[in-house]
Amino acid sequence: MNVIEARALNKSYGATRALRDCALAIPHGRVVALVGPNGAGKTTLLNITVGLAAPSSGEVTVLGGHPAGSPVALDGIAFVAQDTSLYKNLSAADLIHVTRNLNLRFDQHYAEKRLDDLGISPRQRAGKMSGGQQAQVALTLALARRPQLLVLDEPMAMLDPLARHDFMASVMTAVAEEGVSVLFSSHVLAELERVADYLVLLSRGSTQMAGEVDDLLSRHRLLTGPASEEERYVEQWNVVHANRAASQTHVLVHCDAIDDPVPPGWEAHSITLEELTLAYLREPGAVALPRPALLPGAERSEVPK
Repeated sequence: MNVIEARALNKSYGATRALRDCALAIPHGRVVALVGPNGAGKTTLLNITVGLAAPSSGEVTVLGGHPAGSPVALDGIAFVAQDTSLYKNLSAADLIHVTRNLNLRFDQHYAEKRLDDLGISPRQRAGKMSGGQQAQVALTLALARRPQLLVLDEPMAMLDPLARHDFMASVMTAVAEEGVSVLFSSHVLAELERVADYLVLLSRGSTQMAGEVDDLLSRHRLLTGPASEEERYVEQWNVVHANRAASQTHVLVHCDAIDDPVPPGWEAHSITLEELTLAYLREPGAVALPRPALLPGAERSEVPK
């Protein structure tokens, strides 16, 4: 089952196109990092997914084919926005009471126990909480709805490093214990490698790269060799980004086959998720092509050399 599918998705705000023929398919059970530069369309995509906005054209389905924004979809998705959207004059207990009465399904015992474990008093008002505490309360209210999909839009942007770590630890506990699928938008690239197993990179409103993190990393290599020989091989390679010096050049390539040979005099190096993401962000025109689809029962073979 795919928790999110987007087909020919477009969204315009007046003359501004936030999404352009965006296509996406995110499988169930993944922790998905949604990254991209400012203005890439990340928040617009999330808002459409959770039913806060409607597409100009195209469609988004969630949780195995339900239209985004439909009652079934809304019941199965929880959303935590960047500003956490808590009523500052309400206490933690009041927020639990309000949320319980606004949702068909809400585990009050879970919410109360989780806040107790975090040391957050039920009488404490949201406006008197620290940024980390507010983020944890918002996450608690979302998880107490027992969602199948948890959507997080820059929820850690205003948190200090310790609060970010605690927040993500809570998310990963929910993934492990509840089987929740997670889609989160973040600019903190260093955190992606630790938690995400699936990556979606948006650029100019379209999907530039998407796939399982391990697969994406295995199909990219950093080649280092003489600058004088780059022209000799560049036409053979699917070059994502090149960093050139006087005598040496470093070229990040997308491999058609994992065991493509390395030219004589060149060295191949593995890369980190942060390095891969930054390379594509620097080259908005580059596109990581997905692996060819397999027919049922077929075995994968590498592209002939």
